[in-house]
Amino acid sequence: MTPRPIHPDNRGRRRLPARALAAAAVLAALSTLATFAAHAEKPAATAASPAPPAPPAASLEATVTAMAKVGAVWSPAFSPDGREIAFVSTLTGVPQVWRMPVDGGFPRQVTAFDDPIQAISWSPDGRYLAFTVYPQGGENSQIYLAHPDGTDLHRITDGGKETNDLGPWTHDGRFLFLSSSRDDPATMDTYLYEPATGALRLLIKNAGLGDVQNVSDDDRRAVLWRMEQRIDENLFVVDLASGSDELLTPHRGAGFFTSGKFAGNATVYLHTSQDRDLMAFGRVRLGAGGKPGPIEIVAARPDAELQEFEISHDGKTAAVIWNVGGKSEGEFRDLATGRVTPMPAFPTEIGGDLRFSPDDRRLALVGFGSAAPPDLYVLDRDAGRIRQLTFSPHPGVDLGGLVRPELVRYRSFDGLEISGWLYRPAHARYPAPLVLVAHGGPEEQERPSFLGTYQALLARGIAIFAPNFRGSSGFGKAFQNLDNRELRVNVVKDVKAGLDALVARGIADPARLGMFGFSYGGYLTLAAIAEYPHLFSAAAELSGIVDFQTFFAQTVPWMAAISTSEYGDPVKDKALLAALSPIHRLDGVVTPTLVLHGANDTNVPVIEAEQVVENLKRRGVPVDYVLFPDEGHGVEKVKNRIRYALAIVGWFEKYLAPAADARAAAGRR
Repeated sequence: MTPRPIHPDNRGRRRLPARALAAAAVLAALSTLATFAAHAEKPAATAASPAPPAPPAASLEATVTAMAKVGAVWSPAFSPDGREIAFVSTLTGVPQVWRMPVDGGFPRQVTAFDDPIQAISWSPDGRYLAFTVYPQGGENSQIYLAHPDGTDLHRITDGGKETNDLGPWTHDGRFLFLSSSRDDPATMDTYLYEPATGALRLLIKNAGLGDVQNVSDDDRRAVLWRMEQRIDENLFVVDLASGSDELLTPHRGAGFFTSGKFAGNATVYLHTSQDRDLMAFGRVRLGAGGKPGPIEIVAARPDAELQEFEISHDGKTAAVIWNVGGKSEGEFRDLATGRVTPMPAFPTEIGGDLRFSPDDRRLALVGFGSAAPPDLYVLDRDAGRIRQLTFSPHPGVDLGGLVRPELVRYRSFDGLEISGWLYRPAHARYPAPLVLVAHGGPEEQERPSFLGTYQALLARGIAIFAPNFRGSSGFGKAFQNLDNRELRVNVVKDVKAGLDALVARGIADPARLGMFGFSYGGYLTLAAIAEYPHLFSAAAELSGIVDFQTFFAQTVPWMAAISTSEYGDPVKDKALLAALSPIHRLDGVVTPTLVLHGANDTNVPVIEAEQVVENLKRRGVPVDYVLFPDEGHGVEKVKNRIRYALAIVGWFEKYLAPAADARAAAGRR
């Protein structure tokens, strides 16, 4: 299925259902009002500069409220004439569709839903914008069409509990591809929608998840992505007249293949992990009758994974982005000669969500980083310059004063090297209170992104460490598969090893350690406080799994179907899932815990939160429960992001504040 576009809400590489990997969705656009200096030089761990007094609670609320309104932009789509560009923006507080002239000007709002929009596409004939809406934040996403001025707005999917995912248009603009679970809730089948008649036709029955990623220039063939299990995926070329398909990516063992894109009618470019560890840029040439040839490697790097690429409309050029240790590096590659031209340096740590203009002279991209909210940029290929097009509002916020992270490495219990991003508070006294943040996925990657809750905690003198434990993407196929099934217990040990390393280096105060995670990170937080009950002074989790049996029984069927290879089969592997589920060790938890959840979460149902809260309350362990009645798997709306951030920051300040110095380190470890 088409993932959320690359912005802090979707930092992972793996192609999973939209928002299944959105570990930072609840953190984006919540930066603090930065009155501290940029952390250009990190103080030595032993340098004990006086910690500034904490501002009053009212100041915290004002700060968080201001930062919740910092904007974000993603999902660019050029108009067919190249004069305008549409995008999703949070300018009104809920992600909606906007459009503006490519040469600059005032943006015009196209939609005004109460629910968030995540992806858009402009039809080649210019008549429609297609976009995906998430009712009440849940996973039952629905697809709508509207004219570019917002008129003739109408839903083209059923509007029920099914999940729908937006695909590409055919080049003549007659048809729109989409994937849907309307026929079978355990699969995502491929459909073809015709706007002129309103007809929706089943095109392909898929095993597991599937969606069309691209269409040949003559509209005769399409590239289909399929995933039956989360550790393995494939690409197929489909004859649109007959519906027959040919496998493009034969391989043995686990393999990751995605982003299949045509150049012309007979060559498909793709992400490939065939016979290699790091993701590379590859291609498959189609022979007579569309018969695929072998995968050829077009480009690969020993120090980086392919993040994404885009093929120009004339099929001659690829814009390629490499993920180099979590940061982005771009290049243009001549597909005939192999000649490489570096892109101008990105103004932010991360760039992506690439789109060529219809004449291929411009490249739109979304840029963001630890001190820069997601905004739209346009690269002029003739001039060789990148120009910022949107300027997400941040009234009263000094972006230049936000803390930027440093990359830290440590060895885990078995010698495996783990890296993570360390954010040090300005003028902190070391060792400092520290919160370890566990990303979601589990296949996501922690990258230096605009994460406001991090900055809010930093402003209160609390350090942040965000590791890429085993199982994270961005470090190769072998590393990504080190957490499957029985191996998942080792990820919890990675958490402990990381904290031990920071304590040994004099950075983290062992008496003031906290942990937070969203989705899979929430599961990992619960697992860690159950495994190490005296390690943490406080914990917080949003939408975390506590019991794999209840998760598999109540999550949306397609999520359950693809997750057995990752976690275990709920029928065949009951003992394994019981051993991995924190619910069976919650009686030993003594850590004060904040539990947050969206009432409409169909990915990780709210019963997971309720089980945690009931257990801790019954045993007298400090627990607070924040339920968002109008959210799903994550927190999208400004009013809820404010409430979320205040709860998180207040919780950790309460239990990790300087007053907690009296806690004896030996007693907590």
